[in-house]
Amino acid sequence: MNLKEHYNYLFISSVENIKNDQYTIDQLIDSYSDNRFGITLLIRPSLEVKNKIQDFLNELKKSNPNQYYYPNSDIHITVLSVISCYEGFDLKTILVPDYCEIIQKSIADVDPFEIHFKGITASNSAIMVQGFPDNHALEQIRNNLRVNFQNSNLQKSIDKRYVLQTAHSTVMRFKDKILDKENLFESLEKFRAFDFGKFKVEEIELVYNDWYQRNHLVQKISSFKL
Repeated sequence: MNLKEHYNYLFISSVENIKNDQYTIDQLIDSYSDNRFGITLLIRPSLEVKNKIQDFLNELKKSNPNQYYYPNSDIHITVLSVISCYEGFDLKTILVPDYCEIIQKSIADVDPFEIHFKGITASNSAIMVQGFPDNHALEQIRNNLRVNFQNSNLQKSIDKRYVLQTAHSTVMRFKDKILDKENLFESLEKFRAFDFGKFKVEEIELVYNDWYQRNHLVQKISSFKL
């Protein structure tokens, strides 16, 4: 996949939809009854990169403070949703060591790599920062995980929603009507090619998480060194 072309297509089509009020408001972000949980492998960007993302979010907040903005603690790149969040999932129902064994096997021959966060894109429900890995290591990890989990009898729902191929990070979600579209689009254009920086990926985390990866609900299961 050509990531730059993919991100660009997403941005153009999503902005057009948002202009026409064809965007999706997430009704569950503030719901106390949301009980969707799963397990996810993820990458956490460096603090320096996350602070630059907050500068971008602060710009968005000026005109549209009523949306959902990710704090530094929650910003991540999803490597793979091993078990996609669903209502009532409980960590006690799976054998965690078996999952860790497959993950360790899947990354055994993968070296640390870099991801460059440059520019932003959008979907009909969110704003994302564009991530560009410097080699095929992330793709290799994902493919290894897919094969190894497929060959196991463990509960999983990998690629159930969509096949994950990008290295983006979702940083804002629409949880209410957009108050000021004009300023939103101006801010998006301002940061369209902004350089948020590079960071080295030396480990990945396995977490038990809610839909939004909120820090107070996330439970770290294990980390794996590359």
